[in-house]
Amino acid sequence: MERGGYGQFCPVSMAAEIFCARWTPLVMRELLAGTTRFNDLRRGVPRMSPALLSKRLKDLEKAGIVSVSRDGSGVEYTLTPAGEDLREIVMGLGFWGTRWVESQLSLRNLDPSLLMWDMRRNLVIEPLPRRKCTIQFQYPELPATRQNFWLVVEEGTVDLCAFDPGFEVDLLVRTPLRTMTAIWMGIAKLRHEIENGNLEIDGDPTISGAMQSWLGLSPFATETSRVRQPALRAV
Repeated sequence: MERGGYGQFCPVSMAAEIFCARWTPLVMRELLAGTTRFNDLRRGVPRMSPALLSKRLKDLEKAGIVSVSRDGSGVEYTLTPAGEDLREIVMGLGFWGTRWVESQLSLRNLDPSLLMWDMRRNLVIEPLPRRKCTIQFQYPELPATRQNFWLVVEEGTVDLCAFDPGFEVDLLVRTPLRTMTAIWMGIAKLRHEIENGNLEIDGDPTISGAMQSWLGLSPFATETSRVRQPALRAV
């Protein structure tokens, strides 16, 4: 890991030198969510350069937090017991941010690719019909090349496509990106946004009727149901 920072024997100092390097907490978030491949990690941290991601993974391997294995399909990154032991810290950081940081600040950092990637891995398959289901999300205010995303559910797996996969669309969800992000983060309610005309659904009534069940929410959304404390100011 990068040294020359704190120079203290305190365990907080030594742990911070490993965990608090720029982007490392977000890389850990992705690894803890079950991502194991380099390209999938990149989709979870799309603004991080590939070179820096590679360096951070090497740092985490050197620190004994990540284990690297190679097979015929490529390189796989998995957490060691030391890495898994960081789960409560990463989740706690997310819950702290949800509870204490002004919710509107998070809605300034909108990213459709990251939102859809997070939705893909947290989608609940059980409420959907036992067949291939294609759900299209459309964000009309974005440039044409970033407006549309497709979630394709088949045989227990969920794929995310940023281009038309060519399948018949079972459900079209049309909404501003800010609205969908607010729903995902638990800041807004799905039913309320539909009733106010901020989110339109067109397609299979079975799938649309179960949207709240299969959509799920961000792992940190449960914190928004608690009484929020006065928000901290951004620095």
